[in-house]
Amino acid sequence: MLTVNSVSKRYGKFLANDDISFSVGAGQVAILLGPNGAGKSTIIKCIAGLLRFTGEIEIDGCANKSLEAKRRLGYVPEMPAVYDLLTVSEHLEFIARAYDLQDDWKEYGESLLRRFELDDKANKLGKELSKGMQQKLSIICGILPRPRLVILDEPLVGLDPHAIKELRSLIIELRDAGVALLISTHMIDSVEAYWNVAHIMVNGKFAATMAADEATADKGLEDLFFAVTETSRRDEA
Repeated sequence: MLTVNSVSKRYGKFLANDDISFSVGAGQVAILLGPNGAGKSTIIKCIAGLLRFTGEIEIDGCANKSLEAKRRLGYVPEMPAVYDLLTVSEHLEFIARAYDLQDDWKEYGESLLRRFELDDKANKLGKELSKGMQQKLSIICGILPRPRLVILDEPLVGLDPHAIKELRSLIIELRDAGVALLISTHMIDSVEAYWNVAHIMVNGKFAATMAADEATADKGLEDLFFAVTETSRRDEA
């Protein structure tokens, strides 16, 4: 579903992503882990078509910046992306029109609003929502078109416990329905129940990759993460 091939991204002389290659298949949850500044958000923005880069990125066989690819992509950025002067309901209608969704989007949208406890905020403007509510609305807008690939960049930040629980359940439901998911997070314990493969980034590169079936009681994802990142810190020192 998602294929990233030899992607590099520079900001001037700084190499933020260094020849990154990986893939995420349908019904798979891939996790990006790494310290601040490792390049996680940069590669996500490259995939979402927000940055120029060298290399190739395809979504369901289509170049990531093509209209066909964008119709298959749901993207939830690290900072909530809402419009100050649109109500919650108008955000959903905006997405429906942008994606040319059919009439059943209303019922699905209303179910997502209830699920994330925003149904009573339908007439609130974006600027009137708390950061946590904006994050929930951003998640709903990313999921509403029923994309085949969902990218979530630090999606749990600012969410209340109920919303975290619902998002975890939703991720599992999407995975089981054949959706490919790529999730960047600092909260390792939040993904333990559903990840399939994890990539640990350090200094713009993949320093290690682990499949869920490789994890054991003595060698879990958290152990690998700290082993890789602490080794990197010692090397830099």
